[in-house]
Amino acid sequence: MVRAATLGVLAFVLAGSAGAASSSPLGDWARGDGKVLARIEPCGGKLCAVNTWIRPGVTDEKVGDRLVLDIAPAGPSELEGEAWDPQRRITFSFRMEVGERTMTTRGCVLAGVLCQAVGWTRLGSAN
Repeated sequence: MVRAATLGVLAFVLAGSAGAASSSPLGDWARGDGKVLARIEPCGGKLCAVNTWIRPGVTDEKVGDRLVLDIAPAGPSELEGEAWDPQRRITFSFRMEVGERTMTTRGCVLAGVLCQAVGWTRLGSAN
């Protein structure tokens, strides 16, 4: 399905979005299944989630794969908008709930009919 939720991970218009959230999504994250590490960082006027490590044997993800997030605040710790997956050439709706140490991402396609949520744990300190 959508790997977006895989990267989930993740990103937003940095100044407006991240500042409005209770915790910034910027930094390094481990996906809940232990198969992916990703970094959320500014890229242009948006945020990008970039795979920094992939567990050996995982074939549908690569180090360097990027998810471009065009998201805005939707609540005290939530961001939502769209994500662009250039590797798969797909855009989907994207929602992110960010806490100090945890994050949940949700990507949906087909007008919200097919969705996938992914949990993440922050590595290191919050930015």
